[in-house]
Amino acid sequence: MQTQKLFKTTTLALLLCLFVGQLNAQTVVKASDIMEALKKGEEVSYTNATIQGDLDFTFMEEKLPDLPVKRRWWRDGGDNTVNETIESKVSFVNCIFEGDVIAYYHDDRSEYTFTADFERDVKFEKCQFKRDAMFKYSNFEGDAVFAGSTFDEETTFKYAEFEYKADFSSTLFDEDAIFKYTKFRDGASFNAAKFERSLDMKYTKVRGDFDVKGMDVRWDIITKYAEVNGRSFSRYLLDN
Repeated sequence: MQTQKLFKTTTLALLLCLFVGQLNAQTVVKASDIMEALKKGEEVSYTNATIQGDLDFTFMEEKLPDLPVKRRWWRDGGDNTVNETIESKVSFVNCIFEGDVIAYYHDDRSEYTFTADFERDVKFEKCQFKRDAMFKYSNFEGDAVFAGSTFDEETTFKYAEFEYKADFSSTLFDEDAIFKYTKFRDGASFNAAKFERSLDMKYTKVRGDFDVKGMDVRWDIITKYAEVNGRSFSRYLLDN
């Protein structure tokens, strides 16, 4: 009798562990499949997923073969910037990005610069970026949420513009974090954000609420010429 009870208890425990494991299991998704959905204008939403391959919001590899060679765009007075606008909502929660996440890329051979803007809400919440996360020059026209995410390698939001509040609360940056020349037009939160190296906010401009409570920077905070609601960054910290 005791043996039967023990067997049943053990079986239930194993089934429970299996069930919990399935709940926490990461779905594997190819970055190329996400890019195909974006090209069709479909909303992208993933939770508990591992993204394999480089997620390129600029679609650089598709565009590059059709672009004029450098001599032609110089001669015709053309621009070397090629921009892509992502019109769909983008949401990733508790996801792992194994490759680069690219919304900016400069191709040295052609000298073209590829960028991506986001027309609607963007969410990378509690995600891990194992490789580079490049959002230089990106314009975020909707809500931008990166709360709780970890950036393991190079990260840049240089020249990025956020039309609505940007949420970087509880983020972790293992390498230098670049927010140089970034514009936050409706506030930003770096509450409890942790920077293992330096934070570069030189020339950064913030309008609205700016929450840096509990923010921890191990090396340098570079805030030369940075402004918060028209005041210097240093003055803002003293007043708050």
